[in-house]
Amino acid sequence: MDKRVYLLTIVSFVVGLVELIIGGILDLISNDLGVSLGQAGFLITVFSLVFAIAAPILLNFTTGVERKRLTLISLFIFLLGNGVAVISSSYSMLLIARIISAASGSLLVFLCVTIASSIVAEGYRARAIGVVFMGISASLVLGVPIGLMLGNAFGWRAPFIMIAVLTLLSIVGVFLFMDKINPKPSIPIGVQLRALKDRKVLFAQLTSFLFLAGHLTLYGYLTPFLKIQLGLDGMWVSIVYLIFGVAAVAGGGFGGMLADRFGTKPTILSVIVVFGVTIFSIPYTTFAFPLFIAVMVIWSMLSWAITPAMQSYLIESSPETSDIQQSLNNSALHFGIAFGSLIGGIVIEKATVELNATVGGLFIIIALGAAFISMTKEKVHSGHSFEIEK
Repeated sequence: MDKRVYLLTIVSFVVGLVELIIGGILDLISNDLGVSLGQAGFLITVFSLVFAIAAPILLNFTTGVERKRLTLISLFIFLLGNGVAVISSSYSMLLIARIISAASGSLLVFLCVTIASSIVAEGYRARAIGVVFMGISASLVLGVPIGLMLGNAFGWRAPFIMIAVLTLLSIVGVFLFMDKINPKPSIPIGVQLRALKDRKVLFAQLTSFLFLAGHLTLYGYLTPFLKIQLGLDGMWVSIVYLIFGVAAVAGGGFGGMLADRFGTKPTILSVIVVFGVTIFSIPYTTFAFPLFIAVMVIWSMLSWAITPAMQSYLIESSPETSDIQQSLNNSALHFGIAFGSLIGGIVIEKATVELNATVGGLFIIIALGAAFISMTKEKVHSGHSFEIEK
């Protein structure tokens, strides 16, 4: 496989770091900028929301731009966004920085995927895309512990300084090692949305959205949960996040293995059920730290175990629109992150952080219903009955 794919994976990893890196330093930002935890959490929401919306729009606006040049332009804008974050002295300034980073970052991720698929032989195309997505998934689960450790040691701006340095290195790498790549015709947004007319596809995408929303309702505010409910200090919070990150990365591979062995539908339904039980039980495990860690590891692994099964299920459900489905699923995941972090912020403002897990669990129940609707077919005889499609 072309070694440049790994350069694109590094770029996608750097971009992905920015989205959730604030999750571990919410209290630091809250104290320094004089805002509530819910307002600090909204910085995750706005990033994910812009990320989900901007990519398809920007791709359509930049269809005629040569891909290497567009990647470099996007990286410079992404660098600018993180530079603004570093020098932010107010909440509104940091919010603008997040919007700039999200818009440019969303385009960069899609560019990394499309460039990776175009620079390798056809037989390596799926593997190249998978490697790039590994960078994204790894960044989403490792961003928080990295941000937490740097933030506690050097202040909340330190993670953004690190990302700015990594972005500069990415610019140098792309400039030196990437060749010019002509753009391919993009798929109009209207065509992408028409793929959702299929009930199976629509409710599968809704499942991804609801699942991530439920997860982020608690995960987005895990730092205050750990400090308030378990009384942990900065070092122990960092250790918990590190355990969470390692378990989540392992969970992606575990989910793929389950899907290959038992099929996508049983895997998706089983993961949602066990994940729901786990997230509901989290507040009741805080009396014993070892028990909490054990349950948290299961919660963490399952948070990403559903992704490979869901992507495979979407390809099975609509093979002729598989490329579109992957794009839409990425948007659904980020909408879920945005919505979940928004709801989590409202819960922590209006009630207590202990309630975040219960509210998140309610979204998981609805996600199970959406998955069930996607996977059932209606049989009409004398009455109505439903069965899971084989």
